[in-house]
Amino acid sequence: MEVIHSAPRSLFLPGTDSLARVRTTTKATPPPNFGTFHDAPRNSSRPIVVCVARKASVEIKEPSLVIRERQLGKFQVSEGHPAPFGATARDGGVNFSVYSSNAVAAALCLISLSDLSKGRVTAEIPLHPVANKTGDIWHVFLKGDFKDMLYGYRFDGKYAPEQGHYFDSSKILLDPYARAVVSRDEFGVVAQKDNCWPQMACMIPAAEDKFDWEGDLPLKLPQRELLIYEMHVRGYTKHESSGAEKPGTYLGIVEKLDHLKDLGVNCIELMPCQEFNELEYYKYNSVMGDYKYAIFVIPSEIHHVIMHVFMDVVFNHTAEGNEKGPILSFRGLDNSVYYMVAPKGEFYNYSGCGNTFNCNHPVVRQFIVDCLRYWVLEMHVDGFRFDLASIMTRGSSLCDAANVFGSPMEGDLLTTGTPLGSPPLIDMISNDPVLRDVKLIAEAWDAGGLYQVGTFPHWCIWSEWNGKYRDVVRQFIKGTDGFSGAFAECLCGSPNLYQAGGRKPWNSINFVCAHDGFSLADLVTYTNKHNLANGENNNDGENHNNSWNCGQEGEFASIFVKKLRKRQMRNFFLCLMVSQINYFRWDKKDEASSDFFRFCHLMTNFRRECESLGLNDFPTAERLQWHGHAVGVPDWSETSRFVGFSLVDAVKGEIYIGFNASHLPVTISLPERPGYRWEPLVDTGKAAPFDFLAEDLPGREVAIQQLAHFLDGNLYPMLSYSSVILILKPDLTSCS
Repeated sequence: MEVIHSAPRSLFLPGTDSLARVRTTTKATPPPNFGTFHDAPRNSSRPIVVCVARKASVEIKEPSLVIRERQLGKFQVSEGHPAPFGATARDGGVNFSVYSSNAVAAALCLISLSDLSKGRVTAEIPLHPVANKTGDIWHVFLKGDFKDMLYGYRFDGKYAPEQGHYFDSSKILLDPYARAVVSRDEFGVVAQKDNCWPQMACMIPAAEDKFDWEGDLPLKLPQRELLIYEMHVRGYTKHESSGAEKPGTYLGIVEKLDHLKDLGVNCIELMPCQEFNELEYYKYNSVMGDYKYAIFVIPSEIHHVIMHVFMDVVFNHTAEGNEKGPILSFRGLDNSVYYMVAPKGEFYNYSGCGNTFNCNHPVVRQFIVDCLRYWVLEMHVDGFRFDLASIMTRGSSLCDAANVFGSPMEGDLLTTGTPLGSPPLIDMISNDPVLRDVKLIAEAWDAGGLYQVGTFPHWCIWSEWNGKYRDVVRQFIKGTDGFSGAFAECLCGSPNLYQAGGRKPWNSINFVCAHDGFSLADLVTYTNKHNLANGENNNDGENHNNSWNCGQEGEFASIFVKKLRKRQMRNFFLCLMVSQINYFRWDKKDEASSDFFRFCHLMTNFRRECESLGLNDFPTAERLQWHGHAVGVPDWSETSRFVGFSLVDAVKGEIYIGFNASHLPVTISLPERPGYRWEPLVDTGKAAPFDFLAEDLPGREVAIQQLAHFLDGNLYPMLSYSSVILILKPDLTSCS
């Protein structure tokens, strides 16, 4: 899921050339361009290789006189305003405002589109430290012709990495509050001389830049009803088999919305949409025999088909990396403010990507809130999933009470990175009048070992990616001993994690597979990771997958193993559909006629029809009864591989659901209900299309009749590694 317009958080951080038309004290060799703000591979063993030597600085000449207004070429220049941050069209011109507390000099650089491709600055406007500065905010107001004009900044100050400062006036920096950026003309095309890092710059807004939303309003579906589909925009329709007219684009998504509706999806979550350099890791891939690249749909188009739009946002790190990384934006603006740094300048690395965003610093947390507000108010986004959200609960660099809360308190200083019980950033988001009304989902852990699933500071509105659900379900379904009790908790919405804190089942975002680690198909095909095709020597990707190959490793396997794999995929999906809220990623590109698509389509419809599978609170004994092989006798022992339960449903009457994760078949007893009989609906042990006995299925009555000798005795036979759903129906054959 990707975006043409970038929000303030749209930080595609460009590298920067020393540009030609700049006043310099020393003629410097232009340094190479580096970097983007996006998800670097967390487990990659290959560091970003960059130049770290200090380049000859560019002199930023201070205006000789403090005057209220002056003419510079075709631009009329005046002092400007400190708020709002970023470039803002107003009063017949554009106001520029940017934060830096430690810089001693600054300049606004204007770059035309033609000069951008040539790597040079069109005009440079030095900012006076008195007239163009209020507190720690540098600002200037310009009037003139901004057609095809872009901008960036230079900042100068102390270059002392050991003190956490990286000012370098030879760098052109992106504005963190830029709403859009421009780089190469064509996606994935290498520039002349194999340059993978063309100069980038920020777009200057115009007063007429208004979008007509045509009355689009937030859907506000109850979260308990959401079925969330995680999507990579380019990957979703890029393959020619998608049949999309605009493959690999946002328009491609719009073309394929009906596919998602058929699947029962009512919310799509776009993986990080911000601008990035698709050629950051450009190199020859000897495995695939080609070069690899790293590459807005309008929410109203998705809202029209009754779907929410969530965004996956990454506020835990940037591509500037550690002390060996490039200077792109934040580092050159005010490194010690935007990053968690140790007293001797080292970077804390709770993200696993070389640096950690200093989320609870007052300036940084305001920046994050402003970004989120932009996406909600300007782009009509309905919710957010926060990557490595536990980083947002850690204390900031030099964290003390005055820094975090605005006033001193008794006690010792907090160590940088200490988890906070009431993190200021989470407090701000949770109580913001705009943001508290959207869906907020935390990935409640980070790469530094902080794991907060069930304990993330939530203000009763945050939900969590339930990583424990994923791990337990994978273990139980593949037949690992000791997980039957934990599996039952998962089916109920994990009350052991969320009930005591005042949250609901829908605060648990249940998932089996996502973008981290194995896909659903991989989960049943490989016991070990085989991540070779991307040329990273199997070093990247999740290692902890709790997977099982069903007897043979890899795609080439016996017919028996392939059948078992399909059964296990249906088991996982059925489990997800009968749990209390759901999140999944579609792994197959099959057409709607495929067996698995049909199964998923029917299961999502069934879930939507059942009142009991989307409860607003945790189920109680009045509604739910647990069973083992025998009715009312659940087996929670270490060796148990069976979990069954019956559920009273206001629409369906009563439902029986059972999971047999054993390698042995079993015949189970069903609850006796006088005047009624159990009718099978789903059995993953059956071959398609009899795995789901839909009302319009030819041969349905025959299939049910073949089981009559079991059902007449309230029994049902289950294969190994299978799951079933039966519905209680009036017994029309019984005597009155």
